[in-house]
Amino acid sequence: PGKPDIAITKYKIAIFCDGEFWHGKDWEIKKPKIKNNRDYWIQKIEKNIERDVEIDKQLKSMGWRVLRFWGRDIVNNLEDCIKSVKETISQVKLEECIDKYTNELDR
Repeated sequence: PGKPDIAITKYKIAIFCDGEFWHGKDWEIKKPKIKNNRDYWIQKIEKNIERDVEIDKQLKSMGWRVLRFWGRDIVNNLEDCIKSVKETISQVKLEECIDKYTNELDR
């Protein structure tokens, strides 16, 4: 579901790099400030927000981890974004080890 910007299939991690305007960052603050073509942009962005939530739900129900980063966070805090990805990979690996160990104990 959806079109992740990066998919780490080995660990089932979907990474989305979302633009602040298109995906509604701080939407309740920004929404009243839209002046031109308000009806179009409000409907468009709210639909994008709803779609993002639905895609996240679908991916999670399929066992994927979903990471979403705002474009400016990637530019201004790239190391933090990379750290989040690495931590997620480590968490997946840990859970795989625990599952393997638990399965061996059950035999």
